[in-house]
Amino acid sequence: MSVVPRLILLHKQATSGRVRFLCLSSGVVAFSPLPVLAALRDENYSPTVQVHPTAVLREAEIHLGLPEGAIVPEADFQAWVDTPAGDVPVLLAAFAGIDPPFAAAERTGSRFIALTESRTLSEVERNLLRRAYEHVLG
Repeated sequence: MSVVPRLILLHKQATSGRVRFLCLSSGVVAFSPLPVLAALRDENYSPTVQVHPTAVLREAEIHLGLPEGAIVPEADFQAWVDTPAGDVPVLLAAFAGIDPPFAAAERTGSRFIALTESRTLSEVERNLLRRAYEHVLG
């Protein structure tokens, strides 16, 4: 069974370093929520098959009504989630604009949140955000 890669989308303010994550109605993992029994794999876990982000990013741009190139991959980030259907890769990408695309978020019923606003998310999503935050601030 083929699993669909997921995506965490963030915006990092160039001047202040402020990091905000796109939070959809289902959580921060775009665009399909992780199953209830999902478990985040160890950071050193690396399956033999890797996912190239291009198609996933373009799909996200289309979903959000953004032009091509509006979302760029965050290199060297990988996370894997163990689910009953198999391992799900979680990619990380950033909005390329100076400001977060607030209008796109509003159109899709989403909003931007800081890491400190993630308390209502699942444990898996909170841990994914922690890893993403640490990666971006590197």
